[in-house]
Amino acid sequence: MNRAKLEEFRQAAYSYLGRAHDATFELMDAVLLTRNAYSLADLSLSPAFRRKWPSIYEALQDSRPQRQKLMQLYIKQMPAEGRPLLAGDHTAWSRPDAVTLQERTIEHSSVSMGGDKPITVGQGYSTIAWIPENSGSWALPVRHERITSWESPIQKAAWQLQQVCEHLPTRPITVWDSEYGCAPFLLKTANIKADILVRLRSNLCLWGAPPPYSGKGRPRKHGDKFKLNDASTWAEATQSIEVNHPKLGQLKVSLWLNLHFRSCAIRPMSLIRVERFDERGKLRVSKPLWLAWLGEQMLPLEEVWQLYLRRFTVDHWYRFLKQRLHWTLPKLTTPKQCERWSDLMPIMTWELWLARDIVADNPLPWQKLLDNLTPGRVAQAMESILTTIGTPARPPKPRGKSPGWKTGQPRQRRIRYPVVKKTTTKARKEQPKSA
Repeated sequence: MNRAKLEEFRQAAYSYLGRAHDATFELMDAVLLTRNAYSLADLSLSPAFRRKWPSIYEALQDSRPQRQKLMQLYIKQMPAEGRPLLAGDHTAWSRPDAVTLQERTIEHSSVSMGGDKPITVGQGYSTIAWIPENSGSWALPVRHERITSWESPIQKAAWQLQQVCEHLPTRPITVWDSEYGCAPFLLKTANIKADILVRLRSNLCLWGAPPPYSGKGRPRKHGDKFKLNDASTWAEATQSIEVNHPKLGQLKVSLWLNLHFRSCAIRPMSLIRVERFDERGKLRVSKPLWLAWLGEQMLPLEEVWQLYLRRFTVDHWYRFLKQRLHWTLPKLTTPKQCERWSDLMPIMTWELWLARDIVADNPLPWQKLLDNLTPGRVAQAMESILTTIGTPARPPKPRGKSPGWKTGQPRQRRIRYPVVKKTTTKARKEQPKSA
């Protein structure tokens, strides 16, 4: 049954690749079977790619993956029962030397450039992924798209979440890092049918519910201040429990209700504080974990905070994407080519997920056998499956040799584009008119 489901998925994905779908599909199979590559052309050496190396670049130039239909195909593979858990984040494709690539922006990166700053020049990509398991490293992207030079990560994430939730059968729970724990993101997602669990920075300031209207003047919008790093501003917690977590040890989880950002009073949130203690009852970490819940009926306190721990599987997928699926390997020349190449990454990840139960672990000599296969171990064992089920791509047709560049035709240097620096515009306060 799982094998038939994998074949059905591959056939549907093949039909959604647009033009050059044969070469594009064989390129994906070549990526799955190639553990190490030094250039994009190296993928043409794989037995799964029956064409010559120029067809790789032609495929990325001509293909048109249909993202909306592919997203619906991914959602179709998700179980209908239960509420899905989605995680959102963004990462950078570093291209500091690609001076002829349009729309390069300054992106956050763990590998710093000059000046010891954690930034790089390249393109940002935003991802919404389904987290299928309570533990492990699987994150299955539903949307993975470039953040254009006129968009922010928050704008892109809100738009992607809206697109995904419109096709989900049930209301999802979404988890986000502290970058999204701000009023602009909560305002942009106010009308989206999804519950949000987001991490908050420890230096933020929230506000409580306003007191009852006194009958004079304008009604108040805000109550007492609640500063996360100032315990003197905290009200008494609504609920507080102690948890003995099997991995994290002794924890104390506290809950406060009906708080909000000053510029986002329309979206009240439940605030959760997680403290970690050692065996002697002393704090192990100086800064606690602050989380905010927004949405419908909240899960029990002992369960809801643990959902955030599953967000880190998106980071595992980003690492797998760059190290094993060779996402950042090619030096493509246009943003469109980069987007078409990036559209193939979710397809390959879903193929590995559907094949995880039908492949036999094929460890390297220095690796141990695993019961629960990771994405990398499934990719390591995909050759036997692909050989058995075959490919929907048609074999190449013989054609003549290209005449090449015409003799005497002038060549032009490619245009160099500056780095786009994003700026945030703030509303100006009107000055009072003088009498």
